[in-house]
Amino acid sequence: MPKDRGIEPQRLPLQQTLDALPPQWSQDPLPEIRDIVARSVKKIVVFDDDPTGTQTVHDVPVLTEYSEDALSREMAEDLPVFYLLTNSRGLPETQARELNATIARNLAQASQRTSKDFVLVSRSDSTLRGHFPAEIDAIVDAIDLEYDGLIFTPFFLEGGRYTINNVHYVAEGDWLTPAGQTEFARDPAFSFQSSDIPAYVEEKTGGAVKADAVIMISLEDVRNGGPGRISEILSQVTGRTVVGVNAVSMRDIEVFVLGLLRTEGKRFIFRTAASLLRAMLGQEGRPLLTAVEMNAHDAGAGLTIVGSYLPRTTGQLDHLLTNAQVNGIEINVERLLFESYRANEIRCVQRQINETLHDGRDAVAFTSRELIAGDSVEDSLKIGERVSRALVEIAGSLETRPAYIIAKGGNTSSQIATEALGVRRAWALGQVYPGVPVWRLGQESRYQDMAYVVFPGNVGGDDALTQVVKRLRPS
Repeated sequence: MPKDRGIEPQRLPLQQTLDALPPQWSQDPLPEIRDIVARSVKKIVVFDDDPTGTQTVHDVPVLTEYSEDALSREMAEDLPVFYLLTNSRGLPETQARELNATIARNLAQASQRTSKDFVLVSRSDSTLRGHFPAEIDAIVDAIDLEYDGLIFTPFFLEGGRYTINNVHYVAEGDWLTPAGQTEFARDPAFSFQSSDIPAYVEEKTGGAVKADAVIMISLEDVRNGGPGRISEILSQVTGRTVVGVNAVSMRDIEVFVLGLLRTEGKRFIFRTAASLLRAMLGQEGRPLLTAVEMNAHDAGAGLTIVGSYLPRTTGQLDHLLTNAQVNGIEINVERLLFESYRANEIRCVQRQINETLHDGRDAVAFTSRELIAGDSVEDSLKIGERVSRALVEIAGSLETRPAYIIAKGGNTSSQIATEALGVRRAWALGQVYPGVPVWRLGQESRYQDMAYVVFPGNVGGDDALTQVVKRLRPS
């Protein structure tokens, strides 16, 4: 497994590093991007490997069903984009490939039925976790999709994920830490070593794509050359080449998108974090949602369910339990894994949640914090699935409608939405905290029009979860 090329990247001082970069491109790309999007006959279709991909956009639909009929209806809508929640990051690779291939075949049929072409985006994690390149390969093989280049863009502003000099960094306080040296790179299901993007591609493709074959768009290209330079580079891309993008600001990624849209005669597909989608739609950031906008200000008590095990999530949970008037309810994971204890543990948690909500108090149900991992990637995913199934049972047994539901963790929020709440089509309203999207649940769901907060495990400082709860319950 290759490591980063050359000297191992070091931590960098955040502000000093950003201040040393060339000035941003001065002209605003968004008006021209919006004009091109408005005239486009292609639909942007986002295969989202967990529910957090709407964390930078607003006023877009999210589908959790993938039938040809459902996709045809959405392709025919007068909207530039829709998201498909695959939740494939929570699946073993074989199942993730099968699911992506099935959706791709249905999408190709829907495209034919509606005579509408599409731009394919595989949205995944900004800390480089996920089934790459397996998902892309499955989609391409399933529909024999021809393309010139794969755009690889892990930049995510709200989460502090920056790509500088081809190295992908995670902002931690006042420092930039190479992604391969963070807790995320040690994820038992998606571990990796390389922070350098070309080396990462070589690592994850098992050497099928060599680092030297990856084309990188530099910050000098973006900030000094502008859209014209981007288009010049992309016009030469062919043969399914991987193209990585350096970016540290929304202006950087908007300049890249405008250069991309000006490039004629080429077809690109995308493996990207969330920020690129906002630029592709020409959207500006909007203010954080208020309790009134989320319809959560006068409807009783709320429920937070925490499934993510990331250290960042644990710090946020501790802060919430200490600094907000909530009733914490622990879910003993070890008991969930033993059949003789499982049913009783679920019943006990269900009873405590229902009593808390009935009394008008906000409830916070959380899995015990010690991570129980399997002996292999597949075993770890199976353990995670067993825990998620228990959370679905718990969330599906509520006797009182909550004012809102916050689900912490990608897999947790996906399964609760689709299985406990019956969501088939939701509307992404915007964000309640930077990088934390809110859905309005559809008419088919158990709690229509409810605010459902999809809180990624890897976003925000220690007080982020507390801030979200207080924003939903301002009184």
